[in-house]
Amino acid sequence: MENQTWSGDVLLLEGLKVTPQYSFPVFFLLLLLYIFIMVSNIGLTVLICMERSLHQPMYLLFCNLSINDVLGATAIIPHLLSNIFTASANRYISYIGCVIQAFFFHLHIGTSLVFAWAVIIFMVGFLIGLSVRLSRCRRKISYPFCDNASLFKLSCDSILINNIYGLGYTVVLLGSSLGSTVLTYVKIAIACLTSKNRVLNRRALQTCTTHLALYLIMMVSGLSSVALHRFAYLAEQGKVASILIMVVPPALNAVIYGLQIKQIRQKIVALFNKNKVTSMEMH
Repeated sequence: MENQTWSGDVLLLEGLKVTPQYSFPVFFLLLLLYIFIMVSNIGLTVLICMERSLHQPMYLLFCNLSINDVLGATAIIPHLLSNIFTASANRYISYIGCVIQAFFFHLHIGTSLVFAWAVIIFMVGFLIGLSVRLSRCRRKISYPFCDNASLFKLSCDSILINNIYGLGYTVVLLGSSLGSTVLTYVKIAIACLTSKNRVLNRRALQTCTTHLALYLIMMVSGLSSVALHRFAYLAEQGKVASILIMVVPPALNAVIYGLQIKQIRQKIVALFNKNKVTSMEMH
């Protein structure tokens, strides 16, 4: 059992084990990635909202993904940045803050797999609720941020119900995502095989290839994080996997889904040209 003098509402967060010589490079890399995620995703969202010609279901889906990426990154990355230069013995987080962070982490993952907001909010709320109901006998979070597994590991109670629901939650989430993705690609493949338009086929192949690469990165990182959570001797590898899923997809989503779409690319180019002309006229 952990230090009994601590308040029950304050937890110790182990975080990343970064050596002093790598503290600044890791900090600035994460900071630059966070700035890029915020600027690119907020910029894409504002562009879609301001341009009436982009008020179509496909572009609204991109807007939804960008908003989700901003929420997920904001819930996790600033906390990681603040702890890089903090000694491991002094990395504290409130229990309520840990619960909120875990909720937004799982909400981000679920919505990234294109689940409806209302459905995933209910599923994640129930998932986190099962962990919150448990009494706590520990104070240490051995991960760089809080997730559901970190919460129920704080308890000495039986977590059988948590494991059963967690397994069902994972199967439904991954099964529906993989199923819908495979079905979509099968339909695209059929359409390409029956179409004689080489230009459209080449565009479809290019878009599908980049989307599939991003999807695989997200799935591999997510599955690795879940699996490595179960093995204490692979804790550091699990931390890296959990950070990758919160950094890489949000950083690439706006680029892949934004710049590869002709209409959005044209709007961005037109916006930059307009600003360039305005700047030249002012001088």
